[in-house]
Amino acid sequence: MADIIILKKGEIERIIKRMAFEVLEKHEDLTDLVIVGIQRRGVFLGQRICHIIEENSKNKIPFGMLDINLYRDDWTTLQKHPMINKTEISCPLNEKNILLTDDVIYTGRTVRAAIDAMLDYGRPSKVELLVLVDRGHRELPIHPDYCGKKINTSKDEYVDVFMEEIDGKDAVILHRKE
Repeated sequence: MADIIILKKGEIERIIKRMAFEVLEKHEDLTDLVIVGIQRRGVFLGQRICHIIEENSKNKIPFGMLDINLYRDDWTTLQKHPMINKTEISCPLNEKNILLTDDVIYTGRTVRAAIDAMLDYGRPSKVELLVLVDRGHRELPIHPDYCGKKINTSKDEYVDVFMEEIDGKDAVILHRKE
């Protein structure tokens, strides 16, 4: 496999900051905003977005983590058992504007599972999606409201997102077969 570096640390920082300001621009009133990160790397992306929004608005934004593994439509067909992570939603989601964050959107099935999981915590007024990378190939009619970088990939390629908090570095790498 030949690896191609799509984004480096500084580029990721700029993209995250830009997306946070897009959220601020779109949400004049932040009182009903809740940020929910999809486990694993969507959590760290969401925490970074949350921090920038709080720093620039002087508002405290509720933040939650969502594990979607048991809501996946393919979990019974996986060769490996899914790794169950923590779901931690600190407030009811009824009538809230949810900003759902994830590192990569591909088929849309992860987001579908996340929406199903969130409904166990209430019925939001609105759900928006923020992703660092959109690699295309959607199987469901789900698209991000905020996107850091859109890249064209083939189905035999995959995208790895590395985040400092869990991987010790920030990078986005495209893996291609040679």
